Amino acid sequence: MQKYDWTAGAPARRPESLPPKVYELGVLRVVDLTKVLDPATETRRCRLWRYNTGGPIPDFHTIMDLTSHLGTHCECPYHHSEDWPSVAELPLTSFMGRGRYVTLAGPGPGELITPETLEKEAGDTQPGDVLILDSPYRIPPFTPMTNTPEDRRLKVNGGTARWLLERGVKAVGFGDGVTIEDCEENVKPFHDVLMAENRTFLEVLQNLELLKSRVFFISFAPMPIVGLDSCPVRVYAIEGLEGFC
Repeated sequence: MQKYDWTAGAPARRPESLPPKVYELGVLRVVDLTKVLDPATETRRCRLWRYNTGGPIPDFHTIMDLTSHLGTHCECPYHHSEDWPSVAELPLTSFMGRGRYVTLAGPGPGELITPETLEKEAGDTQPGDVLILDSPYRIPPFTPMTNTPEDRRLKVNGGTARWLLERGVKAVGFGDGVTIEDCEENVKPFHDVLMAENRTFLEVLQNLELLKSRVFFISFAPMPIVGLDSCPVRVYAIEGLEGFC
């Protein structure tokens, strides 16, 4: 049996170019909202081992060593409690639906997203929506800039979560202008309220500025692995789809 060196990843593949972020599909417009992952530069765990199983026909496989919270990822209730569902236990429809992107203009830098703000700026949110929240105060998430004076992102707390739950939001996503990593007194109740009701979170979304519509169909299905708390996902928005405009 062939032996592999599990201490080193495969040599980094340097693509000549990456695929486009926006696609035309007939009358539809598709926007890729996913961060591209490169094992050579990722700060979170992301290693690949590529090998040929042997024989006369090339048969390459890749062993992946990834953290569940890598790049653009979907957090499921099991992330926050041993008693709540893992990725595979949620229905597929938990990961698709009517998306709505809202850049909150009212709050000042570093302020909480209150129910009053949401009622004023996202009051037409419908049950079953995937609501993506953002603000003008953007910095890259999960970096050394987090929780420094440069970090002026808006914050969420239990009050934010209760409004989202009352409106029947099935999932909430975050642009680079909103943080869910500022302090325990805000972050814990936000998770407690929503994940107890099987709501999911979408983090590290990219290319939101390329959206032409603020309402669209969105899909972000993770791999259905039993016991997985979260999963990297390929998130995309479809603009112009009848019934999701």
